[in-house]
Amino acid sequence: MSEDSDSLARAEEAELAARRETLGQAADRVTSALADADERVIESALRPKRLTEFTGQARVREQLSLILQSALRRGRPPDHLLLSGPPGLGKTTIAMIVAAELGAPMRITSGPAIERSGDLAAVLSTLSEGEVIFIDEIHRLARPAEEMLYLAMEDFRVDVVIGKGPGATAIPLEIAPFTLVGATTRAGLLPAPLRDRFGFTAHLDFYAPDELEHIIRRSAGLLGVTLTDEGAAELSTRSRGTPRIANRLLRRVRDYAEVRADGVVTREIARIALELYEVDEHGLDRLDRGVLDALVRRFGGGPVGLSTLAVALGEEAETVEVVAEPFLVRCGLLARTPRGRVATAAGWAHLGLDPPPALAELPTLFD
Repeated sequence: MSEDSDSLARAEEAELAARRETLGQAADRVTSALADADERVIESALRPKRLTEFTGQARVREQLSLILQSALRRGRPPDHLLLSGPPGLGKTTIAMIVAAELGAPMRITSGPAIERSGDLAAVLSTLSEGEVIFIDEIHRLARPAEEMLYLAMEDFRVDVVIGKGPGATAIPLEIAPFTLVGATTRAGLLPAPLRDRFGFTAHLDFYAPDELEHIIRRSAGLLGVTLTDEGAAELSTRSRGTPRIANRLLRRVRDYAEVRADGVVTREIARIALELYEVDEHGLDRLDRGVLDALVRRFGGGPVGLSTLAVALGEEAETVEVVAEPFLVRCGLLARTPRGRVATAAGWAHLGLDPPPALAELPTLFD
């Protein structure tokens, strides 16, 4: 298990470094769904170990239960599994649960870590029969490694090429039957030939507040945090539907409760602590509110182009588009139109302002 933890840490560090390079320090926000280096040890302790312990994603759990039970009865590895969805929803946890339910060892790596086909061949050639290999951010595999994976997934064989040019020789290498669990946050970037080779594909959705409450209470018990039901409810509504964020907010509120209160996380303590961390009642943080505020107060609610909005905030356009916009759109506070970004009536109301009368007639794609 220590080897698996080290592999997971390296894989997550590679992914986090790549995202920080793209998005600046946006990954360091308290409401970021990415795990930082200090969280990995804590997350490992909080992860459920069995499918029956996993909260939420009821349809995915039921489907996985059938696949795993059928494989155990046949005595053969199950089909390859693809898990997609935003970060922080439990893709890595489910992969570990799959290995635990099968009673099989697990190998962990990530797409950015496999730069050449030889790297993948070295991993696959050392797999034992029935072993589970987890590849995080599988859509970022290098093209040569991706093509090698096609043959390995279908025929459990890889062709190792020795030499170059006309004298090159391909040596077929048989590998033990295995189960690949791939995870991706951007399923649309996954090549169709690779996606079609997975026998089961699951998309993880954001969690409901009651599911997050259950997760928060379970984590509080494991961390030794005294938490009231009202405090758990307050945290769940500000967690953006993401367990990783819920657990992070729980730890931050615990710190506040231990230092400035009696150590009990109540609704009032949670509200005061999260106000200190600039997380409002809907889970919006400073960057989210900055986007909404600039759109409403500086540009009259829009429409305004992405680059103009980013310049007004002093942020990169990709940071605004990838980090802030998805949650604002999901909350119904911001809309994307052919002419640019527009604040909705709910967005105006969130800032305590009255929306203009014409806002009810937003342009559509066909206007």
